Amino acid sequence: MGSFMIRTDLALEARESVDESEQVLQGVSVDEEYNEKSELRITRVVIESKNSAKLLDKPMGTYITIEAPAMALPDEDYHQEISRELQKQLQEIVPGIEKELSVMIVGLGNRDVTADALGPNVVDNLVITRHMVKEFGKAAYNKERVPVVSALIPGVMAKTGMESAEILKGVVKETKPDVIIVVDALAARSTKRLNRTIQITNTGIHPGSGVGNHRNSITEESMGVPVIAIGVPTVVDAATIVNDALYKVLGSGADEFPKVFEEIRNSLGELYNMYVTGKDVDYEIKQISHIICNAINGALDV
Repeated sequence: MGSFMIRTDLALEARESVDESEQVLQGVSVDEEYNEKSELRITRVVIESKNSAKLLDKPMGTYITIEAPAMALPDEDYHQEISRELQKQLQEIVPGIEKELSVMIVGLGNRDVTADALGPNVVDNLVITRHMVKEFGKAAYNKERVPVVSALIPGVMAKTGMESAEILKGVVKETKPDVIIVVDALAARSTKRLNRTIQITNTGIHPGSGVGNHRNSITEESMGVPVIAIGVPTVVDAATIVNDALYKVLGSGADEFPKVFEEIRNSLGELYNMYVTGKDVDYEIKQISHIICNAINGALDV
């Protein structure tokens, strides 16, 4: 492999990239479901052993991936289908969601960078209840069950001088939520999954890891409460695109000239820190943020 390394935040892609000789992984289970009517593919990857976690470079836990080929298209009915499925998956993975939880929703990312603005855009449209419940109680909503929902957009370290995890720890200490839901943009391996895939996991999140910009993790261990992460791949590593194109063009020739091909692949390291996104990413981010927002509101019943 040399200096070239494929980067992806998706556990599904990490599982797909495992060598053929290692296809039978101990401690990894994969369940797939396809809904022909809605054209949604739901894949659940559960990493149960430390060895498989190391091999896949993903923490142990559950990763649910919803693939929706037309998610970026302006089809409101289809968006509602995706939102309902995401709501269903959230209700299954968020611990104690049937109770009156105190939930903090965190929108990670840089609002000024379109491909990284998913988290802030989702938070902008959420139904926030904490201030009303604290002031007026449940009577403010005329409902018997009202979850306490708060939200935070910590920004990026270049603007605040602080890690998102540092800001979040301080707020968690003061507000004491039962669960944290983090929303962030991810990096994918395949361009086919850009803005067409949603990943949900109970392992928390490591901001910036998909683009080689490692920041302090936001997990149950670091926060002291369960952390559910929702992410959508909005960028692909440029080196990965070139690598895949070489395989398509050369085919078996890559195996016939291994040294030459390896030299080409090693030179792809020069493309590091270059990431590609779609030309309509601004519109697509807005559409996807509403899908996620509606799913969270529905799952929490607010």
